[in-house]
Amino acid sequence: MRVLAAAAFLSLFAVCFPSHAQLLDPLTAKQPSSQSGNPLTDPGVTPGIEFLYKLEAKFAADTAKGGGPAFAAWFAPDAVTLANGKAPVMGHDAIAAGATWSPNSYQLTWTPEGARMASSGDMGFTWGHYEGVAKDNEGNTVKTSGRYMTVWKKQPDGTWKVELDSSNDGPPADCCSLH
Repeated sequence: MRVLAAAAFLSLFAVCFPSHAQLLDPLTAKQPSSQSGNPLTDPGVTPGIEFLYKLEAKFAADTAKGGGPAFAAWFAPDAVTLANGKAPVMGHDAIAAGATWSPNSYQLTWTPEGARMASSGDMGFTWGHYEGVAKDNEGNTVKTSGRYMTVWKKQPDGTWKVELDSSNDGPPADCCSLH
C-alpha cells in the first residue's frame, strides 16, 4: 500500500513540477539562475516564484507581529504540520490549538532560500532556514534553528493557504565544521 501511495505521489509531483531536463530547456518557462547566489534577488526568478516569495514574506511578517495565532491563520482547513520528534498535527483547528505563543514569549523567523511553482499555477512550495528564540524559566535565551518547507495551495475562494509545513532542527553549531 505504501509503495502505491509513494508512486501516486511521485506521479503527481512529476506532473506538477518541471523535471530537471525541463529546467535546462531554454524553451520552458525561465527558472531561477544561480548567478546571483541569492534567489530572492535573482533577476531570473519567474513571476510564480516571486509570488511565492512575497506570500512567504507576508506569512513571516504576520507571524512576527501576531505570534502563534497569526501563524495558524495561514493554514488550510486540511493542513498538516510535521516537526522533529513529534506526531503530525492534522487540520487547521489542531494546528491553531498548538500555536498559542505570543510574539513576546517566542519569536519565529524564517528566510526562504528557494521555491517552485507548479505549471498549473495553483500550488507551489518554498524552503529555507528558520530560527526560533524564546526564554527558559530562568530568563536565559534559548535558540532553535533548522530547515523548513512550506507547501502552498490556492484555495477555492482564490486565497493561498499553507497545506503542509515541515521543519527539522539544524545540527548543533559545532557539529559539522570542516577542519
